[in-house]
Amino acid sequence: METSKTAFNWRKGVLTVLMFAVSILFLLPFIWMLVTSFKIEKDVFVYPIEWIPRHWHAIENYKEVWVGDYPFWKYYLNSVKIAVITTCISALFSSLAAYGFSKIKFKGSNFVFLIVLATYMVPSQAILIPQFILYRQIGLFDSHWGLIILSSFSVLGTFMLRQFFMGIHQEYIESAKIDGANHFRIFWSIAFPLVKPAVATYAILRFIWTWNDYQNPLIFLRTDSLFTIPLAMQKFTSLSGEFYSLIMAAAVSAILPLLIVFIIGQKSVIEGIALGGVKG
Repeated sequence: METSKTAFNWRKGVLTVLMFAVSILFLLPFIWMLVTSFKIEKDVFVYPIEWIPRHWHAIENYKEVWVGDYPFWKYYLNSVKIAVITTCISALFSSLAAYGFSKIKFKGSNFVFLIVLATYMVPSQAILIPQFILYRQIGLFDSHWGLIILSSFSVLGTFMLRQFFMGIHQEYIESAKIDGANHFRIFWSIAFPLVKPAVATYAILRFIWTWNDYQNPLIFLRTDSLFTIPLAMQKFTSLSGEFYSLIMAAAVSAILPLLIVFIIGQKSVIEGIALGGVKG
């Protein structure tokens, strides 16, 4: 028994060391990017790589990125505004739709859901031209609200959350109906709290997708002051293509909110995964 336990601990230790080594390999590009953002330009491509800069230039690099000729803080505000509002609206409407398709039975409900799900099979590039024409006609072109509306209604979010709402026992719904609660009351007071980790997981994913979205802002925005971080990164790279230290500082600034959001929400992500495992 003792030998078996020792062998198990030995295998666990080897696996832990192996996973740590693999994680370091995955982190090396990010570490290089972070270190490069602290360097002066002439030290960027020094070989062998200097993982600890000899000449620190972090304050100057980040100052140039944030308040220089092409200030990032303006585009940060644009991206935060679009990503936060889109995430809140999408999480709410996807939850409502998921509850409706899972707990409200009506004639043809499964067929309607299949039609909704079928729209996910249409590539977004295939409907860009009709969307572009429509947005020009209704006055949403070159505006933040146009981008928000484009990303606020998600078939994938509805499908994902529907699976979690289906895991809620029907007895809870029936008991609430007997007590006189309507569907909105049942959704907000009973169903939504039970699937909150799953909604939080989807909200984090929605925020990341919206923050990183390049295609829609590229097509539907024309005014420079309305640009989001991906467009700002592309323009900043074209203006500062010879200065890799500045480009890396801009890249670190661009992904920092994603890291913060994931660190804050990782507990909800783990709970959502565990909930999915239990319900599945």
